[in-house]
Amino acid sequence: MERADTRPDPGPRWLTAALHTAFALLLAGGIARVLTHGPPSGRTGWVLALFLVFGALYAAGQVRAPAPPHGARPDARHLLWLGAVLAVWLVLLVLEPSATWCTMPLLFMGLHRLPVRIAVPLAAVLVALVVATELRVATGGFNPNLVLAPVALGTVATAVLVDARRLTDRQRLLIDDLVRTRGELAATERHAGVLAERQRLSAEIHDILAQSLSSQRMLLQAAERHWHTDQDTAHAHMRDAAATADRALAEVRRFVRDLTPLDLAGSTLVQALCELAESPGPSESQGPSEPPGLAVEFRLDADPGAPGPLPARAETALLRVTQQALANVREHAGARRAVVTLTCLEDRITVDIADDGRGFDPSRPPRRGRSGTRGHGLTGMRNRARQAGGRLDVESTPGEGTVVTMTVPFPERAVPPTDARSTA
Repeated sequence: MERADTRPDPGPRWLTAALHTAFALLLAGGIARVLTHGPPSGRTGWVLALFLVFGALYAAGQVRAPAPPHGARPDARHLLWLGAVLAVWLVLLVLEPSATWCTMPLLFMGLHRLPVRIAVPLAAVLVALVVATELRVATGGFNPNLVLAPVALGTVATAVLVDARRLTDRQRLLIDDLVRTRGELAATERHAGVLAERQRLSAEIHDILAQSLSSQRMLLQAAERHWHTDQDTAHAHMRDAAATADRALAEVRRFVRDLTPLDLAGSTLVQALCELAESPGPSESQGPSEPPGLAVEFRLDADPGAPGPLPARAETALLRVTQQALANVREHAGARRAVVTLTCLEDRITVDIADDGRGFDPSRPPRRGRSGTRGHGLTGMRNRARQAGGRLDVESTPGEGTVVTMTVPFPERAVPPTDARSTA
């Protein structure tokens, strides 16, 4: 997810700098007017001192009592500073009418962080004081502009203040909604990732441990049946069970290290399927005097040099589905023969696992296994096929065997590879 930009917005800083500059210029203009057209004798020093105190108090407040952030209530220090500034300004307004021009910066810098219900009446009082001061020092006849101009300027300043507050509040709400939405989205993505990882690990553990333990159980059961009648065969089954356990242990270690199937480490998909077909496995119903277990044949139907390189997930899914299908045949089908066919077409690769076992009705729920729990081999196979971008089809009829087919589309490629090698 793309990180949000946390740099401060330069807009408010420029506005603050402009208001500070305007206040400094108006304050300097008021002092210059006192020096050139000062008040009656005896009050010039007092007025200049008040102007300097006014400016110093204004500047100190920006450091010692800064305005609260947008949306926050002003603290007592800021309110105390604002009251002191306004009190000095009122005294200046009585002594020197030129202080009226400092009203505009005060409206923005002092009142724009107050609640609107307080800022608007206070702004109206300030404007009324300015009008009263202008009328008090006016000469000649009545000038309507002395009333209308301050009211108009105060109205514009207050309207801008209120609108800025409204926009700021709306922006803050939008930002809060955005942050909350991004948090909810991140939590949803994490939850979905956890579920997907759990499903993937469940399938891997089922394919590695469950299949291995099932094979070991069947081999040990066969060894037990032969123990008193044919010890050589029993010992062979024991050795096969030990080899299966060693292979499962190596597979688990490989799975923990990099989650790559051991069968595909340093070999092609065709080689891994050949080795899978050649690996022995006892039949579910094999007894002391019964014929050997399942015979598996591997066939490759492809042009020379095919199949080309596939994504690791697709190769893993094809191999795991074949492993699971053969494990199901050995444990449930009672079959004597199975054929694994890898077909490579121009746009897809398909693996078919066909057996001559007892078959079943695919529309019925899976039957309970020996442990009393329902098997989830077909569900895991379908999930693997879907995660690899393919699909799984099961065709079966009671008494006529089963065909499990997984199809994965080839990734788009411009030129087929010419140096790919396959071994059947």
